[in-house]
Amino acid sequence: MLLDNFLPNEQVKSVLMIKPEELKSRGIKAIITDLDNTLVEWDRPSATPELTSWFENMKKHQIKVTIVSNNQQSRVKLFAEPLGIPFIYKARKPFAKAFHKAVQMMNVRKEETVVIGDQLLTDILGGNRSGYYTILVVPVAQSDGFMTKFNRKVERRIMSYFKKKGLLSWED
Repeated sequence: MLLDNFLPNEQVKSVLMIKPEELKSRGIKAIITDLDNTLVEWDRPSATPELTSWFENMKKHQIKVTIVSNNQQSRVKLFAEPLGIPFIYKARKPFAKAFHKAVQMMNVRKEETVVIGDQLLTDILGGNRSGYYTILVVPVAQSDGFMTKFNRKVERRIMSYFKKKGLLSWED
């Protein structure tokens, strides 16, 4: 069914709940993650101490991370560069090109990669259509940028359908 493309393989409250040991046990070597409202609030310029530790823990366990964002270069670079994390900006998710580019940059296979994000219409749809394992996180902030506000209205309808079917479990 068409809506299946919007259903994540997994859902967690926060990216911080994703443990490198669990990923490695499933053969995962790399993470493609969204930035805004997935890692930090869309208007927070840099990583929190907890998030910095999470990145360091992934690195310690040899799990590569690349940020793939639809945002502008200046926004993504400001966040990613101090952490030494590779990034792709203006990714045009849900289109597949940026996901494929990230996998090439990390020199891993699609089957060894998870896609993490807070939006069904960009991160999850793009990851699923491109054949990745997808993890949906609850948005870090309650507020969104302009385009995301539109997406959230559509998402709420899809999520309520999934909740009725017992496929998604958390509340907004």
